[in-house]
Amino acid sequence: MKRINISTFLYTACLFLMLASKLAAQNPFNKYIYAADPSAHVWKNDTTTLWLYTSHDVPGTNHHATMFDYHVFSTKDLVNWTDHGRVLSVDDVEWATDYAWAIDAVNRHGKYYLIFCMHETKTGMFRTGVAVSDVPQGPFKNIGFIKGVEWGQDPCVYVDDDNRAYLYWGAGGACSAAELNDDLLSIKPETKRNLTKELFEVFEGPWVHKYNGKYYLSYPALPGNKWPEQMYYAVADKPLGPFTYKGNYIPYFEGQAGTNHGSIVKFKGQWLAFHHSMIVSEGKSEQRSLMADFMFYNPDGTIKPIVPNPLGITGGKTGKSIIHLEAENGVPAGGKLVGTQVETSIPGFSGKGYVTGFDIRQDYVEVLVQVAKDMNANLKIRLSAEADFPADILVGPFMLAGWSGLPIKKTNGWEEIDLGTIPLKAGDNKIRFTCHKNPNVKIDYFLVTPDFK
Repeated sequence: MKRINISTFLYTACLFLMLASKLAAQNPFNKYIYAADPSAHVWKNDTTTLWLYTSHDVPGTNHHATMFDYHVFSTKDLVNWTDHGRVLSVDDVEWATDYAWAIDAVNRHGKYYLIFCMHETKTGMFRTGVAVSDVPQGPFKNIGFIKGVEWGQDPCVYVDDDNRAYLYWGAGGACSAAELNDDLLSIKPETKRNLTKELFEVFEGPWVHKYNGKYYLSYPALPGNKWPEQMYYAVADKPLGPFTYKGNYIPYFEGQAGTNHGSIVKFKGQWLAFHHSMIVSEGKSEQRSLMADFMFYNPDGTIKPIVPNPLGITGGKTGKSIIHLEAENGVPAGGKLVGTQVETSIPGFSGKGYVTGFDIRQDYVEVLVQVAKDMNANLKIRLSAEADFPADILVGPFMLAGWSGLPIKKTNGWEEIDLGTIPLKAGDNKIRFTCHKNPNVKIDYFLVTPDFK
């Protein structure tokens, strides 16, 4: 019998486990895009889905001033994620100029509201904006900013059990809060409170959740006024406090960005802490990625400190990220409709409708795909066609070989057509679809599955 070298065996086993762990690692998740400041929600009308509303970092940047838009992600199993694309940008907000920083969202009176912050053009100060959508994934339409709030950076909205809504905001070492009026567009000035002195070393980014009847305000702090930020929390008996400082729940960890910003949510019986890091960008603090870890309470209600787990919240399962882009969203989602229109007469579509009316070859529908690095991806388009037809498909500024006059077969109603692999460049990618004078072609959505290693 051949003798086994134990040292070699142990070394090989350890190497295998390290490689397996790296391959299975799902923290950060959604590694194909730079996103940060995750605001996590489970809406009462659909407790099977977890939603994340996030800011977006531009690839190659070295400053947070380059943040211009927001994304929405969703999951049903914490393993596989859907990116619903760009849902609001500075270009969609007539009063804003730049700095699309942290956001939150709220479901109220049958609508979904994105609560965001941007620099106001007239004053140069941060305003807390409000945008609305009929669906949780957006896109969202700007309806103004919240009156009574100056320098309203990093907003959080908490809706209590009695349906009263509260706004929390903070920046530059201060944190304030107030009750909102019912339309969310102004605060009740008599309720406004400065919470700064109640919170240890608070810097920005408040978040509020409720546990066992207590209100937990979590936030990034600068202990000793030294970067990077760490995540702390305080507890109160009432939504507006007073708050009592409790401790640090995400201390410094390897791969942490200069900032951190988080949210806490309960999903399918488990408490989760979302935050961000610079692990994917390998030390570039302005290019951040989404993190998630399980969170646990001690019997006395304090939070057990979190050491981010490379396996994240998937239990070691390898998930998939899909970018789902509804064709009818057009300009609000960074795309475009030229010569085409949105209709709803043929049933079976997803979203709010489909795009049709390809009367001449120059008519098209275009969608926006944003990724962190150069990579390949799989492209599928859900469409309906009553006869075979040739199509032109452009990715970015390029017509892929063989994709001019690409033959597409007639479908049996709505079908997903797999178009194979496409190249994506770091940053913005436009995917344009047109066909040769076929007004009966109908486009429902585009599915892009990044191949990120």
